[in-house]
Amino acid sequence: MSQEEMRDVVELSVDGPVATVTLQREKQLNALNRAVLTKISEVAAAVAERSDVRVVLLRGAGRAFAAGADIAQMRDFSAADAEAFSRLGQAAFAALEALPQPTIALVHGYALGGGLELAMACDIRIAAEGAKFGQPEVTLGVVPGFGGSQRLPRLIGQGNALYLLLTGEMVDAAEAMRLGLVSKVVPQDELETAGRQLAERLLTLGPYALAGVKRTVYEGAELDLHSGLRMEAGRFGLCFAHPEQTEGMTAFLERRKPDFPQASLDEGGAAR
Repeated sequence: MSQEEMRDVVELSVDGPVATVTLQREKQLNALNRAVLTKISEVAAAVAERSDVRVVLLRGAGRAFAAGADIAQMRDFSAADAEAFSRLGQAAFAALEALPQPTIALVHGYALGGGLELAMACDIRIAAEGAKFGQPEVTLGVVPGFGGSQRLPRLIGQGNALYLLLTGEMVDAAEAMRLGLVSKVVPQDELETAGRQLAERLLTLGPYALAGVKRTVYEGAELDLHSGLRMEAGRFGLCFAHPEQTEGMTAFLERRKPDFPQASLDEGGAAR
């Protein structure tokens, strides 16, 4: 095992109900290699088991969110090596996407290739002014390997996605917002504050309902409309077996803010 693989290339810190996951390969602009992808899977598994964690922030240390996969590591891959590397990245990002907690990517600098694919595995993306986004894999003679060809069309539509995927062109934060790739653009020095403010907003809501929304959206994206609506109705019904529904509707009728039970992801029907 290399010295880099022995140290924490991905750091998890928890401050009350908010977890922050930070990529720690600053000199390499947080390029994604096997060690990073493996650590992301491990961190996601740890966070998934923590009922005290209710929101997850994902960020990159240094000058970039993540500039892409580690080309130096990939260059001499065999076809079998490359497929295994792709599956490792896909598994890591699927674990992140499957978290019951809402996840927020705080993007600054570059989010290219695997970096954009990582951001797209989060539920919400906030960008700093000056951030650059793109899937430049074709300029290297390859296709995306960590989900870009699948998540990007789902987020911004097939036409817009094909333009970015076929040209390898980068877009700035304003264009990324116009396309629907990010939800908000803020000045660089306000990025962390914006993430925290959004986390605070999510913390006022019920964790069971938030987890249910995530599952309903992601699972519904793979279904036809009729099946998706049926699944939504079933999950809507499950909410009425959970204390969050009682508190939320009672608070509304009493004209007060709800006080949702917090460690409630698995009560009244699993939300995961």
